Amino acid sequence: MRVAERTTYDGGTPAGVPTEPSVPTATPPYRRRGVSREGLEAGRRSTRALLWVLLAAAMVLYGFPFLYLLFTSFKTPIDTIAVPPTILPREWTLENYANALGRNGVLASFINSVQTAIISTVLSLVLAVPAAYGITRYQTLSGRIFIMGALVTRMVPPVAIGIPLASMMAAVGLADTPIALSIAHTTISLPLSIWLMSSFFEAVPKDLEEAATVDGCSRLGALWRVVIPVVSGGIAVTAIFAFLASWNEFLFALLMTAIRSQTTPVVIANFQTQFGLDWGSMTALAAVYSIPVILLTLLLQRKIVAGMTLGAVKG
Repeated sequence: MRVAERTTYDGGTPAGVPTEPSVPTATPPYRRRGVSREGLEAGRRSTRALLWVLLAAAMVLYGFPFLYLLFTSFKTPIDTIAVPPTILPREWTLENYANALGRNGVLASFINSVQTAIISTVLSLVLAVPAAYGITRYQTLSGRIFIMGALVTRMVPPVAIGIPLASMMAAVGLADTPIALSIAHTTISLPLSIWLMSSFFEAVPKDLEEAATVDGCSRLGALWRVVIPVVSGGIAVTAIFAFLASWNEFLFALLMTAIRSQTTPVVIANFQTQFGLDWGSMTALAAVYSIPVILLTLLLQRKIVAGMTLGAVKG
């Protein structure tokens, strides 16, 4: 009886079993270029650090004027006109805030500014939302011409239409009223509002409206129940821009108001003494006037971010 021969292999493949061909391992790109992983990571860190430095520099350049205004509001009257000027107050005081807020007409100007900005913002949204929706959904030639014409009106200097608007408002009995000033401010914010809302509506798929119409909604019902909630972030962004356009406007307020409806920017410009401009009171009131806008932006921060990124996932 023959004994079958056994052949053993030290860790190898048994005889008769085919071996799989070896697959060459791809060389990482940074090794093909002669760059090590450590060098690549160091380059990324340096790029990231450079971006942070540029961001910090931009924030300093952008925020320094406001910080200088804020520090000036706490200076004494002598320090506000010192030559050379100093950034930080030598002596901190609240005298400027007391003088500014204690003047006649300041509280009334704040109320006028709030009323005018709210009315102008509401008018801009009421007119811009249906206009932008119609332009983006029907996409007619007249709609494209309309939105281009709206953008062209932004190029017209406000002084060119300020005097005719003031004459028209006086002719209809609306001179020196918040309503007249709100209508004038709407002419500034409405073109930008239409353009912004058009970009937000374009990011909403039409399938959502078609599904709503299948469920029994009308065109108006689909707009109100489906599209408006989706673009709520865009509406918040548009409202912020419209509010700021009215809140910071000076020329129309100067031309169209006298006493009853003067806004705070006009009142700030009238802070004068026998020696010149009262810089301390002006900066103090300007700092207080900035608080509502800052708070509004912080409260709507999430909506603003959602609106700015609304079209990022389109398609």
